[in-house]
Amino acid sequence: MSKVVIRTPFAWNNCLKITARVIHQKVVGNVVKVTSRRRFTKKYGEQPLRRVTHCIFDLDGTILDTERMYHEVVGELCNKYGKKYTKELAKEMIGLTDHDVSQRLVKELLLPISASFFERELESACRKSLPFAPLRQGVEKLLTHLHKYKVPLALATNSTEPILRLHMMMRPKLFCLFHHKVCSSDSEVSRPKPFPDILLLTAARFAGKPKPTKCLVFEDSPTGVDAAVAAGMPVVMIPSLPGVDSKYRRKSTLFLNSLTEFKPQSFGLPAYLSVKSRN
Repeated sequence: MSKVVIRTPFAWNNCLKITARVIHQKVVGNVVKVTSRRRFTKKYGEQPLRRVTHCIFDLDGTILDTERMYHEVVGELCNKYGKKYTKELAKEMIGLTDHDVSQRLVKELLLPISASFFERELESACRKSLPFAPLRQGVEKLLTHLHKYKVPLALATNSTEPILRLHMMMRPKLFCLFHHKVCSSDSEVSRPKPFPDILLLTAARFAGKPKPTKCLVFEDSPTGVDAAVAAGMPVVMIPSLPGVDSKYRRKSTLFLNSLTEFKPQSFGLPAYLSVKSRN
C-alpha cells in the first residue's frame, strides 16, 4: 500500500489554508489501483513549509514602503518631458535598478534625453524623498524577533550604496540588525535582480556559508521572486502594489498580503510568543 499526497496548484489561498488529496494505492500485478481518496485542509502555520536557518530581505517595497513614492517620482520626471508614465509601464519597472528603469523608459517613451541623464535626475529626486518612506507593516516586529533569537539576517537590494546609506542614516538601529548588506553597485555583483547574483553573494557572505535552500528570501516584486527562484531559495512574496500577475502566487513559496500575517514557525524559525489575556 502506498500513499500519494497531491497539492492543488493554488496551494496557499487567500484564507491561508492548504488543500491536498491523499490517495491510497496498491499494486495488483502490473496495475496500480486506487483504494481510497481523502481531501484534507491544514491551516497555514500548522506545519513547516520548509526549514531554513537564515533570512535575506529586500529593501524597497519589502522593508520600506517606497514603491508608490518611487513611481510618483518617475512619473513626475516623465511628465517633465511631456510623456505619460502609465500604470502598465510602472508594473514592468517594479524591482528594477535605476539604471534599467532609465534605459527602458528613455527607449520606450522616446524621451529627448540620454538614459544616463535621466538616471542622474532620478537618483537626485529619490535622495530627497525616499529616505522618509515609512516601514511596511509587520517588518520591524519580524526583524527584531528574528534578531532576538539570533537568526542571521542580511539585506539584498537592487538599490545603490549611496541610496542605502541615506536609509541607514534615517534608521540606524533597524539596519544594525543585519549581519551584512549587498547592493547592486557592489563590486562583486555582475548582474542585478532578476538574476540570482545578489542573493547568492549575500548567502555566501554569511558565516558558515549556508546552502541557498536554507536562506529564506522576503520580496515584494516579481523581479525579486524571479531572482530567489533562480538562486534556488524559498521566497515569501509580500506585494507592495496591487495587480501582481497570478503566476507569482504559484511561483513564490508563500504569498502574503502583509508581513503581519507571517508565522516564523512555518519555516522552522522561532515562533512569536503568544500573549495570554488575564481574566
